[in-house]
This record gives sequence, structure tokens and C-alpha cells, in this order.
Amino acid sequence: MAYRLIDLFSGAGGMSLGFREEGVEPVLALDNDAAAIKTHKLNFDGEAHCADIEAWLKTAEVPQADVVIGGPPCQGFSLLNKKRDGDSRRALWEPYLEIANRSKARVFVMENVAELYKSPELVQIRAKAEDYGFKTKAVIVNAADYGAPQTRKRTIVIGWRDVPEPDFPPRPTHADPSKNLNLPAWRTVKQAIGDLPKPVGTEIGVGSPIDLHFGRNPTAKSLARYKAVPPGGNRFNLFQNAPELTPDCWVRKTSGGTDLFGRLWWDRPSVTIRTEFFKPEKGRYLHPVEDRPITHREAARLMGFPDDFRFHGTKTEVARQIGNAVPPPLAGALARMVVRMLNPLKMSA
Repeated sequence: MAYRLIDLFSGAGGMSLGFREEGVEPVLALDNDAAAIKTHKLNFDGEAHCADIEAWLKTAEVPQADVVIGGPPCQGFSLLNKKRDGDSRRALWEPYLEIANRSKARVFVMENVAELYKSPELVQIRAKAEDYGFKTKAVIVNAADYGAPQTRKRTIVIGWRDVPEPDFPPRPTHADPSKNLNLPAWRTVKQAIGDLPKPVGTEIGVGSPIDLHFGRNPTAKSLARYKAVPPGGNRFNLFQNAPELTPDCWVRKTSGGTDLFGRLWWDRPSVTIRTEFFKPEKGRYLHPVEDRPITHREAARLMGFPDDFRFHGTKTEVARQIGNAVPPPLAGALARMVVRMLNPLKMSA
């Protein structure tokens, strides 16, 4: 019999996917993003509701589950949020933990940005979890260490009760090749997307395994900017090669922002994929050799989604789902650890 899973702030279901592949089946997903919930329904059985978590809790009957997973919105912690003090989203871990307790879950796995690790909120989260009978551990992990072709650092908080203590964090499956560890090297951009043909069209397609592999229709000025950035380059190369095409704000900013308008490298993992990866002015999101930003399909692969995972929504909605997801390979590593906790007979496996 499969273990039962509740995915809170589920988004498209990247974390659900990693857990399902290890035999932990979603019975409930909850998110306030309607398009993301439709995506979840396309890919998973079990209930999925588009709702505010606090409003849902007031009337809903929380189903029993073995595991609760999810990431309360990270913008309140993120360094990208300049107004994060007092951000109400910082408190959404409270209903998360209430559901973990009411569901009688034996394990919860909370994911958030790396900044959570040193925040006062982590102390509060662990104290509240202890009130519910959970012991906890927290650590910062890098998704690239678990097979995702992306260097994405995140804080993982695990809580457990009535099960053995976890071997936490999970043992990495991959390693930075410069460290000369006895593990396979980090997966690279080329391994993830190098086999894809040039993108076709400018609209989301249907029915094809690469139906997110569409391009954009850049202006002549944008295309000239792309061409001015060499392999591995960034906005500084744009200024060197085409100063007349460089925005004034970048000309004035002579330091920092080394990923802005940058090209990904074939032989490295991707940088962190965020929700506006289709805008190269937001980060290192230009294709390694082609004069264009990466496509939605390429971003999904760099997150670790298989091509048969179906997304619902507009271009912007799908991009948000991809950028907000937990990389499924990282989720799978966490799931294997959790299954060993729930089934002590597999602890030595």
C-alpha cells in the first residue's frame, strides 16, 4: 500500500512528482494559483484545490496522511524582496504545520529559500513543530547534488514523530567535478537540453512531448543585443561589444549583476531558474550558443521535469509554475529518505 501525501503550496507539483516516483501518492494538493492546480490535476490523482490555505482550513476536513510536503511562499524570506520585513507571507508556515499535525502525518518536509536557514522564522517554525511533537532538522542543500542540472540552493526542514531519525540531509548522488569526489559529476546544461532542435513558433503547442519548446519574436534591437553576448558572457560583454545597445542603468552600474543578460554554459549546470527565465535582462537565461532566451521546455528540463509532464496555463502562468517548482530530482532524494524512515525494514537499503 502506498504512503499518503499532502502537498501544500503545491504549485505545479514538482515535489509531488519526486515523491510519487518513490511510492508516496498525493491525496491532497493545495495552492492559490488556479493554473498550477489545473496542472497538478493533469498529472496526479487525488484531490487538488485552488484555495487560500487559511480559509480552506476553517471549513475543510484534513485527510489523514503519512507525509506533508511543500514550501510556504519564499518571497517573504528572499533577498530579492526588499520589503520582506513584516511580509505576511512569512507566517504561512503556521497553517502548514497545523495541517501536518491534524493529518496525523509522521513526517513533514518543508522547502524554502536558503535565507530561511539563518532567519528568526526558522527558530519559530522548529519551536511550533516541537509543540506538535515533531523533532526537526534543517540544512541548506544544492539541487545539483541530487541530479538536477541546476545549482539551486534551498533550505530543507524535516520534521518527524514516531519514526526513526532520518539520515539527513540525503546523501548526494552527484558532485561538483572540481571537488574530485567519488560521485558522478553535476549534470550539465548540454546533458539536459543539448538534444533539442531549434524552437518552433511563438505559442504554447499541444500534443507534442516538447510542446513548450516555442520561441519568441524579438525586436531587431533585442536580437542585436543577443548577438553581442559571446559564449559565457553577460551584460558587461554587451557594453564592450555594443555600448549603444546597452541600457543606461547598466552603463551606470559598473559592478555586480554578473548574471544579467548572460549566457548559460554548456558544460555546467544552469543557474537558478526563476519565474521570468524568458527575460534575459533578469538573469543568465540566454541559450549557450543560439541568439535567444531559453524556452519553457528548456527551463522545465533544467528544473528536472520530464517531457511528458503536462503544464496548463498561459506562457506567463507556466513560466511561474516552472520557476517556483521544487526540482523533481531533489524531491526524489528527499522522498527516498522519507520512505526509509516510514519503513524501518528499508533503513539499511
